[in-house]
Amino acid sequence: MIRTGLIATLSLAATSAAGDFSLVQPIACTLGQDCHVQQMVDHDPTDGASDFRCGSLTYDGHKGTDFALPSLAAQAAGVSVLAAADGVVAGVRDGMPDILQTGETAPDVAGRECGNGVVIRHDDGWETQYCHLAARSISVAGGDLVSAGDPLGRVGLSGQTQFPHLHLSVRKDGQVVDPYDPDGLIICGDPDPDLLWSDIIPAPPGGIISVGFSDAVPSYDAIKAGTATATDLTTGSDALVLWGYLFGSQVGDIVKLTILGPDGRPVFETTDVLDRTQAQLFRAGGRRTPAGGWNPGLHTGRVELFRDGQRKAMLTSEIVLTD
Repeated sequence: MIRTGLIATLSLAATSAAGDFSLVQPIACTLGQDCHVQQMVDHDPTDGASDFRCGSLTYDGHKGTDFALPSLAAQAAGVSVLAAADGVVAGVRDGMPDILQTGETAPDVAGRECGNGVVIRHDDGWETQYCHLAARSISVAGGDLVSAGDPLGRVGLSGQTQFPHLHLSVRKDGQVVDPYDPDGLIICGDPDPDLLWSDIIPAPPGGIISVGFSDAVPSYDAIKAGTATATDLTTGSDALVLWGYLFGSQVGDIVKLTILGPDGRPVFETTDVLDRTQAQLFRAGGRRTPAGGWNPGLHTGRVELFRDGQRKAMLTSEIVLTD
């Protein structure tokens, strides 16, 4: 038996609509639990990149907000893409294959980086675009009237993707607008309180996507696929390994892994000081099974992310070891 729970996460506390136009969350998931905001609009006009906090959760020329799923398994299970505001469907593209752009056999998507997608026109020159939808999942057609929250299709892997996510672009009179900073006048460390989101849409500058146990250090591909977690470990398994899948790391961040035994005492503990900024990463550690095996019962794994001396996120997982 295994249980995983979110203990703490960062969030953006302030939110309000800018003008009369506002957006609802465009994906049917719970942010901070089974999805997260991975990347945001690039505000740097040079060949550098800067998100609305002057942080690193973007890349050069990125024109939208990416809502990421924790694994390929989550994407395959089906997650709906939703209209972010009332409007009229102005365009649809469907039929592109769901293939990540990470392998040698990935198709050429030049000129079609959005993949399968939907464009919706709203009042007063506003427009939203939804990219990387699953092939043949789009449920609307050009000219359809949609309301905020209506399903448009499902999250897929089409177009220029390296992880399962929805890319949402917002435009006003053809110009890109960042929902987290509508006026575009970013002040480092002081986010704009006047947002386009109608509700709080957390955008932590880094965090923990998922954690789990296994009997060996899993491959990164298995973690991204959602198949790394072992649910049938026993007191005699080869090893007890805790892994954590994280995003938005910065140089100097500290990742701490702790495994607590049934008595609440640590049976394994390690810390790792990160030496580079990464969009996504994983860390794993544990112990080989001692002579005589592990004590039976509940074992708790805890992954913590520290930045500038403060704990920014923590995620735990529990597993019961049986004889």
